[in-house]
Amino acid sequence: MRRTKVADPVARAPLQFDRCAQRPILGSSPRMKGEGTRPMPHLEHLPRPDGETLALRRVAGTGPTVVWIGGFRSDMEGTKALALEAAAVERGWAFIRYDHFAHGLSSGDWRRATIGRWREDAIALMDSLSGPVLLVGSSMGGWIALLAALARPDRMAGLVLINPAQDFTERLMWPSLPDHVRQAILRDGEALMHEEGLGDYVLTARMFEEARTWLMLDAPIPIHAPTHILQGRADATVPWSHAMALVDRLTGGDVRLDLVEAGDHRLSAPRDLERLIDAVQRLREI
Repeated sequence: MRRTKVADPVARAPLQFDRCAQRPILGSSPRMKGEGTRPMPHLEHLPRPDGETLALRRVAGTGPTVVWIGGFRSDMEGTKALALEAAAVERGWAFIRYDHFAHGLSSGDWRRATIGRWREDAIALMDSLSGPVLLVGSSMGGWIALLAALARPDRMAGLVLINPAQDFTERLMWPSLPDHVRQAILRDGEALMHEEGLGDYVLTARMFEEARTWLMLDAPIPIHAPTHILQGRADATVPWSHAMALVDRLTGGDVRLDLVEAGDHRLSAPRDLERLIDAVQRLREI
């Protein structure tokens, strides 16, 4: 199979304890100031029926479990995930951050990664927990959070979505790819991409085709849990109009949209992190 290299345009199961990191970190961010004095939660693995495992770290606490769901090619060591973990320790929240299939410390073949697989894993993680959950999804993680909320509506305490990228494969990524890259994916089944800081990876026809099963923006999205969206107006990866389209489709529950005037796709500046923590705290108190 030929590959084309281009620049990137843009079931309930017991948890197993494991201290060993078996896979490289994809996109780690520096720890926040003061985190070095705080012990990192133990690494745990959630086994999946096909033998794969999801790597996760948890903070014991009270109230709905806050679950961090990261973005495409991101891992659980990012700035926002660690900021939420620090807040969980300080405020007594129950909290979990985890790596998607084929991301970070989780197992999996990247060429088999799909939106449906990431959705199933998020649901399995929720099913391994007791009580309500509050999902916090960033970028692609916002899409996964929305799909998980639809699958388990009775478990939802709320959603916080950061620059949510629902339908990004169809509406954002595919149209932005150069024509010769799209042709390579259609012809060869994949194209080799390069992203600064993340190295080489492939975009597969399998991922784009399977994602069409989970597109959301062509119909109402009946989510009754309160939803708070944080969207950067300066986001060049997921434009703010994409968040507006989501707001237009959400039905059944209260929706709040904060447009952060100078906010980029990361929304990881100190004020952005404060805004994120405040949003989670507010939904926990409803």
